[in-house]
Amino acid sequence: MTTDHEAVRELLGAWAVGALMVGDERGVERHLVDCAECAAEAARLRATVRHLDGPALPEAAPGGNPGAHGLSLALRTRAPALRTAPHAAPYAAAVAGLQALLGELDGQGLWETPVVHDWDVHDTVAHLIAADEPLALRLGLHARVPTSRAPDGMPWRTAWEARTKEVIRHERRRTPAQTLAAWRAQAAGLLSAPAAHNSELAARATVLMGARLPVADHFLARAFETWVHADDIGRALERVVPPPPSPHLWQLVRLAVRILGRALGTQAPPVALTVAGDGGETEWVLGSADEPVRAELVLDPVDFCLLMGGRRTPDEVPRGTAGDASAARRVLTRAASLAWL
Repeated sequence: MTTDHEAVRELLGAWAVGALMVGDERGVERHLVDCAECAAEAARLRATVRHLDGPALPEAAPGGNPGAHGLSLALRTRAPALRTAPHAAPYAAAVAGLQALLGELDGQGLWETPVVHDWDVHDTVAHLIAADEPLALRLGLHARVPTSRAPDGMPWRTAWEARTKEVIRHERRRTPAQTLAAWRAQAAGLLSAPAAHNSELAARATVLMGARLPVADHFLARAFETWVHADDIGRALERVVPPPPSPHLWQLVRLAVRILGRALGTQAPPVALTVAGDGGETEWVLGSADEPVRAELVLDPVDFCLLMGGRRTPDEVPRGTAGDASAARRVLTRAASLAWL
């Protein structure tokens, strides 16, 4: 049986972003007067939302499109992301950036703009609710949409695709504003969770999306996907979305290399992968440690991440290569095959 206390806790994320009906909002606020625990959680969530919202934006020039050419106005003027532990900082920044971009769509009739796959902007935000959900549930947050009907034991990719379709169908019956509020509330909950601020908690490994990784790496995976889909939306709307700040970008690069190294295994022909660009240059040897390096591969950090995210193909991604072309090609092909976005 759900108690009044539990019911209110489930509404706190929506309350923080102003997405409750009037009656529910009054019920939550009455509860907060007498419950110090919920009041503290509500304060954390509301502070998170304030950070994500940022300051009021200046008005665009009359008749002007704030982002048709060059950097989107909202992205140029967004507030700094919420302060978290370093492993959650890229996700906080990616959420702040996407929130700023989506804030430009009010009243412009752009939510139905085609974005990627068969999704429009509205669907893409719904997809992010589904994408963030496994980590949110693992950290003790409640689902923002009805519970999945997928049977237990289903392969993770099949379950993931089914859940995405399920959430998108649900959100298509709601307004874009309601979908945006649900995504914001879930993101605020993730960023206010203890694991977003405590490195020891985030060091614990858990299996999500078919991968056993520390919770810290799962936060990075959420940052990766949020940025890639923000970029998808920006391209669809002809607004330039900047890559993550250099320190965050390199955190994503290192995560991507770890995942790619696991996928290639220790029997693949060894390839020296160099990622070089803004913020530095780092080299890894992927594949067998018992053979001489067969090939060298050089990629830009943004291009490497977009390859891993399925937004660059092995044929089109800019790179430098030397040595065994087939060994280098194997690395590129395996990287592209890992995308689930």
